[in-house]
Amino acid sequence: MKEIPRNENPRPDFLRKEWLNLNGAWDFEFDFSNTGIEKNFFLPDKKFKEKIIVPFAPESSLSGIENTDFLVSVWYKRKIEIPENWKNKRIFINFGAVDFLANVWINGQHLGHHTGGYTPFCFEITPFLKKENFLVVNAYDDNRSFTQPCGKQSTKYGSYGCYYTRSTGIWQTVYLHATGKSYIKQLEIHPDFDTGQVLFMIDIVGEGVVKISVYADNRTICETSTAGAGPVFATCAIRNFIPWNVENPFLYNVKISLFAKNEKQDEVHSYFGFRKIEIKGKKILLNGKPVFMRLVLDQGYYPDGIYTAPDEQSLVDDIKIAKQLGFNGARLHQKIFEPLFLYFADRLGYLVWDEYPNWGIKNRASHETASILIDEWTDVIKRDISHPSIIGWCVLNETHQPQDNELIRRFYKITKKLDRSRPVIDTSGYIHVETDIYDCHNYQQDPEKFRADFEPFRNSDSIWQNYPGIDALYRGQPYWVSEYGGIWWDEGKSRESWGYGTRPKSKNEFLSRYKNLTEILLSHPKICGFCYTQLYDVEQETNGLLTYHRKPKFDLKVIREVNSRKAEIER
Repeated sequence: MKEIPRNENPRPDFLRKEWLNLNGAWDFEFDFSNTGIEKNFFLPDKKFKEKIIVPFAPESSLSGIENTDFLVSVWYKRKIEIPENWKNKRIFINFGAVDFLANVWINGQHLGHHTGGYTPFCFEITPFLKKENFLVVNAYDDNRSFTQPCGKQSTKYGSYGCYYTRSTGIWQTVYLHATGKSYIKQLEIHPDFDTGQVLFMIDIVGEGVVKISVYADNRTICETSTAGAGPVFATCAIRNFIPWNVENPFLYNVKISLFAKNEKQDEVHSYFGFRKIEIKGKKILLNGKPVFMRLVLDQGYYPDGIYTAPDEQSLVDDIKIAKQLGFNGARLHQKIFEPLFLYFADRLGYLVWDEYPNWGIKNRASHETASILIDEWTDVIKRDISHPSIIGWCVLNETHQPQDNELIRRFYKITKKLDRSRPVIDTSGYIHVETDIYDCHNYQQDPEKFRADFEPFRNSDSIWQNYPGIDALYRGQPYWVSEYGGIWWDEGKSRESWGYGTRPKSKNEFLSRYKNLTEILLSHPKICGFCYTQLYDVEQETNGLLTYHRKPKFDLKVIREVNSRKAEIER
């Protein structure tokens, strides 16, 4: 029996023990004319010509397909077997992410559809099960419509500049889970750093008694229970709690059990960390102390899996090597990363900004497109809100004129309404409307000109802006350079390579430029962070500190020595 690819549980933050991984070989069919529904591709007896390895997109080599053309519509099918001990249980099919519009059938019965390429969804399949069961999925994905968010996926035939190979269809784990008649639909955990109180918000389908146990180092430190239907709330008080931070990312484990008539209906395992992010003047505080954001841009691409990491160790390794380079976190850029990455960020002490992949839609979005973005961004926040590693939300990135300022303001306000515990950036780098933190993107390669851009800010509130006169007025918020550097270094690679500015003539010239640019930001008394572009190369974009295959281009110690210098704003 072949090993199941990506066989780890994809949701350590919402983990059930009764689950079944459906990754592996599925039947597959191209539908270039998008007529599969008319041709009854959803029926169990319809034959598909290809095989694909799920959860890897058909553009990737790990999928076994490796077709990088535009795949507007693709179909998947597999037989599923329900475990014997799941009899008399409710059974659900889960998808981590399917890009972009997914329709799902079981035994020819349409379960429903989901719009959005980055968030999870599930359907109950219990009423439709038979002795033999066939699951069929259709994914529609057209990046050339300019009406769907697609991040850095290329809207041309090939990759170019900072746009890369597309990822169509299923790109995260597919799995089954089983529950009793009542079950836990959603969970949010809100620890209060000031009081030691932990609020649990548990959305229940049905009704019952919820029992909550909190553990520290396998020792029970708090237990509570509540009863009800629909959303229920409970609190635990933890005295002398251990804070979560970069140096000591301490996590408390949680078990939440749902009972009805003294029978267990469902059980979910999760965790949380005590930490507080707040703004004080021009500083960002982590647990009451100033923190300088030494971040690196991470785009979440992999040579053989594109959007999908080949294994969980690859997720761990990207975080570990970034920390070895002296970064304390990352800006997760133009992609919603899988929950497992955030789990390792939580475990390893890594600060991240969650960012929506808005590229691919026009700035003046239609009502339909805006609704898609708002709905999916809301789902992102609901999915990720309990991760201590996330220190901020970035709704959009690099929006240009003409843009709908009121729509951007609406995105900001919705985000603040959903989560008041974190700062929000409305649109990173370019034309701000309403934002908690003011950022810019500056790829100036000459250190002296780079220094001159930020020099007036030392003694006044005259900041460097990407679009002076159009950008929103600066109102004294914390200010940081959320993209800089991007220094091009490919060492003998093809002329198709791409990067920012003039390519250094030697490694020593690269390191000198890196040191000078970075120290300008670290030594500035009013700049609260930076984000270097970028951790690793992506396809033709060769401005990473590592190659696309994660091989260091430079001595890690040299980069670390630069990044680890104490920032002026932390003093």
